[in-house]
Amino acid sequence: MTDFSSIGIHTRQEIFSQPGAWRGVLSVLEAERQAARAFYRNARFDQVAFIGCGSTYYLSLAAAAVLQRVAGVRACGLPASEVWRNPFALPSAGRTLLVAVSRSGETTETLRACEAFRRNGDGAILTLSCYPGRALTTLGDLNLIFPSIQEESVAQTRAFTGLYLATLALGALWADDVALLDELHRLPDALAPLLEKYGPALEQLGADLSIDRFYFLGSGLRYGLACELSLKMKEMTLSHSEPFYFMEFRHGPKSMITPTALVVGLVSQERRDDDVAVLEEMAALGGRTLTIGPRDVDVAFGSAFSEIASAPLYLPFGQILALGRSLAKGLNPDRPEHLDAVVVLK
Repeated sequence: MTDFSSIGIHTRQEIFSQPGAWRGVLSVLEAERQAARAFYRNARFDQVAFIGCGSTYYLSLAAAAVLQRVAGVRACGLPASEVWRNPFALPSAGRTLLVAVSRSGETTETLRACEAFRRNGDGAILTLSCYPGRALTTLGDLNLIFPSIQEESVAQTRAFTGLYLATLALGALWADDVALLDELHRLPDALAPLLEKYGPALEQLGADLSIDRFYFLGSGLRYGLACELSLKMKEMTLSHSEPFYFMEFRHGPKSMITPTALVVGLVSQERRDDDVAVLEEMAALGGRTLTIGPRDVDVAFGSAFSEIASAPLYLPFGQILALGRSLAKGLNPDRPEHLDAVVVLK
């Protein structure tokens, strides 16, 4: 007999344990501070390519956007499969720092991409993962492992946010941005009361099954995060969900707005007026909206953090929304349909 009280227990625990998990990530990076800085100086690269699969591909998009801004380095995010199978995927001019991100450290495409880069590329490899002793942890010139964000669930929650936080902290270390590092160390304490304040209402909103489609909007630093939250909604709830840049949503996709659509906006503090204008237009067309951001929004985490440092704070609230919907539909978010925690190819 199924114990319905245990369904989703791992996903719930992993979402709400993120403050402590983030502290663990930052602790590892403090211990590896000198090694990470020395590696960056000695790699002597012209561009950075972040790679991953599924969630970590979207993380790669978000991390590349941040690194370009923080460190002034040319950066891109790519699916690991493209680097493995497509020799023209990586930038061809100069040396590349390949940053391979994988929760499991065993994803076949990511391993093959690192091996192909080592054979054919010109540059260095940094790996970011959660489990020691895995195949990926032998492939980098520097391998960083974050045990505090390991997960039992298939769909990534704290692993994604923790690995993303690690890329932000590395960018701050590499740019010698002490102020940003200090901000990042304050994030765990800021997140804990926000989860308590907004968690129940977001779970209840997710459980509203009159909503039949979701659109996650994010621009600039937030687009990769919108992609990830849309993926969480698909994986955990088997619902129609798509990500878009804010202004791009006006160019065709807004035709899909109905009273049963929920548009979730990851509102930037720097371009708030532009973002809010899009959401107001969708509401005028009859859609429902949920806004997440620093101030004057439905889920407000305050203006105590910069545009860059606040980025991880958006993620747990979209995850809770998906958790509520999954449970309301009688699904098990710990074990989504047709998915495995790691894709291993024969």
